[in-house]
Order: sequence, then C-alpha cells, then structure tokens
Amino acid sequence: MIAPMDDIDRIMSVMDAAFPAEFGEAWNRRQVTDALVVGNCRYGLIAPDGSADFGSQTNTAGFFLGRSILDEEELLLFAIAPAHRRQGLGHKLLQRFILEARANGISRIFLEMRRNNPASFLYASHGFQEIGVRPAYYRTPAGTRIDAISQELILSD
Repeated sequence: MIAPMDDIDRIMSVMDAAFPAEFGEAWNRRQVTDALVVGNCRYGLIAPDGSADFGSQTNTAGFFLGRSILDEEELLLFAIAPAHRRQGLGHKLLQRFILEARANGISRIFLEMRRNNPASFLYASHGFQEIGVRPAYYRTPAGTRIDAISQELILSD
C-alpha cells in the first residue's frame, strides 16, 4: 500500500508528538515510507472527530501501521497524539484495526511494547495477552534498560 504524501505527513506529525524520544520507538519518515511500499503493510488514520474521512481537515489525532504475513498481522506502530488522548479515539482506532484484520482473514495479531507503556491498558481491554518478554530490550539515554513485552490477540470467527 503506497500512501499519499499528505498521509505520510499526518503519520509523522502524530509520531513526532506521541512517541517519547527517550525510548527510541519512533520511526523516521523513510522507515514508514519503505514499510508501506513493501506491499504487506497497511495503515489507518483517525481524525479528531473519530472519523477516517479527512476531507479538508489537516489535523490528525492518531494512526496505526500493521504488517501481515499469511494469516498473522503485527501492529508495528500505534499512536494517538497527546492533545487527543482520553477521548476514546485509541479504542476506536484499535477496534478498526482489529475489524479490518479479521476482514482480511487474519487469525492472530501480535504487538510489542515497552514495559509500563500506558497503552497496555488499551491493548488489554481489547483482549491482547502477554506471551513473552525481551529482557532489557529498550535503552534510555541515561542507560536504563526496559523490557519489551510481546502480546497476542487471537481472533475468533
């Protein structure tokens, strides 16, 4: 899926605002663009009003980026801009990601996040469960090491 440049701009705008620099989780523009050119990746955007229709809107509240292989998909990136958090947009966007995955024949969704990521509550509320830990995977600029938590959601028919 090749994204229009204005959609890449929207993704990067949210990513710059949403991902704390100290954890090194944000991707750069080239990484996002390259992922979408490969063909097995998809993305979704959400506007501040909760819709996916941007029309003349330039403000983007959040996005997801996923990659599928056969009947499995990985949620690579998921973010809601800080100014739009706690309004139910994360739930709505994650629900859309899951519904689209199911419609695409996906049976399992995986994600990985740093331990103590506030989004863990969002993922748990949609049925994701911890399946593994990568000890000391992330490193902060101060040298602190943080585990990565692998999660899975099994989609039922």
